[in-house]
Amino acid sequence: MSFWRRIWQRDDVPAPSACTALDVGTEFAKALVFEVDERGHGTVRGVGRRRQGLSHMQSGTVADIGAVVDNCAVALQEAEEMAGFRPTQVVIGIAGELVKGFTTSHSQERAKPDVPITAAELQKLIDGVQREALREAQRSITWETGLPNVDVRLVHAAVTGASVDGYPLTNPIGFRGRHVRIGIFNAFAPLVHLGALQSVAQQLDLELLDVVAEPYAVARVLGASQVQQAGALFIDVGGGTTDVALVRQGGIEGTRMFALGGRAFTKSLADRLNLPFPRAEALKVDYARGLPNERNADVARIVAEDVEVWAAGVELVLEELAAGEPLPGRIHLCGGGSRLPEIRAALAAESFWRRLPFARPPEVTLMAPDQVEAISDGTGLLVDQQDVTPLGLAFQAIELQRGEDPLEAALRRVVRAMKV
Repeated sequence: MSFWRRIWQRDDVPAPSACTALDVGTEFAKALVFEVDERGHGTVRGVGRRRQGLSHMQSGTVADIGAVVDNCAVALQEAEEMAGFRPTQVVIGIAGELVKGFTTSHSQERAKPDVPITAAELQKLIDGVQREALREAQRSITWETGLPNVDVRLVHAAVTGASVDGYPLTNPIGFRGRHVRIGIFNAFAPLVHLGALQSVAQQLDLELLDVVAEPYAVARVLGASQVQQAGALFIDVGGGTTDVALVRQGGIEGTRMFALGGRAFTKSLADRLNLPFPRAEALKVDYARGLPNERNADVARIVAEDVEVWAAGVELVLEELAAGEPLPGRIHLCGGGSRLPEIRAALAAESFWRRLPFARPPEVTLMAPDQVEAISDGTGLLVDQQDVTPLGLAFQAIELQRGEDPLEAALRRVVRAMKV
């Protein structure tokens, strides 16, 4: 535990180690304060939420730094008071249409296959993978924005696999062979989006431990053992965006986001029923929870029409992620919007999955907070699908304590060099 003591040492509470996970969502700023024991298991000790204003966030990205800082401060204070202590470090999630996550695989033929692979050779190969990934992200974001020069930054990176002559390895150093292959998942974002979250952490007087792409965090919460055989799709229906992650062959192949979420459904209800936005939101939430209301029939009709548009967006994203290969037969749903029954029904409909490369009808399930590995809820307040994402961020913070293998260590050195 020397790692935790060195990284998360606090003056006011010397032990146990603790951290904050901050989910800066379009509808809510959510804060979790958790501690980590000697076994590396986390326990949530405090939970805080604060609703964002309509102009504070746009499609998952910060639009008003000052207002978002104020909202996060309220959520943090609530969580810290409940926990009884204040961690000094934070992990923050990032979302938005221009956050690009994908796995880049690179193979290299070695001139001297009889010579063992060295750490220097491995790092050089990883450096090549990362620079290729950065060029791909720059091309994609430049094309989508229509701007000639967009400053794109690496958010985070993780090794998804390595092999020598087709033989899977966790550490290629010391092995002999001709063909070395490395796969690395990278998430990139425009500097303006990443910088806004860095400013939020700074103004909250918290040390930013890491920024994590939220679909990546969600796709990791079930653990590799549960998805590595058949793979899975993870869909997080948030307030401003829908985040999709594809896990295939035990690794995260890609993540995509598009700007359509629960807030769009609420705006549609408000416009078509001539209601104030807060009243339309309350109607939608009650309907999603199955509570009786005299306007449920109207809500169901309008939501069903809007979900058709949403499902078309999911279809386009899945076509891009599939790249012509079969999609996994499991879809895991989370996020506040996933409670709407029409969401689950749309994904299970034959008219949806028949147009995509599914080998069979997908099994669509709602994720629950108690499914998240390595962290448990000590407050009893995390009971909803919208709580999965902040728990996923907390899980990523816990992952940082695990000892780095040579592949991850080499990747970290390359990433540090790229961020200089």
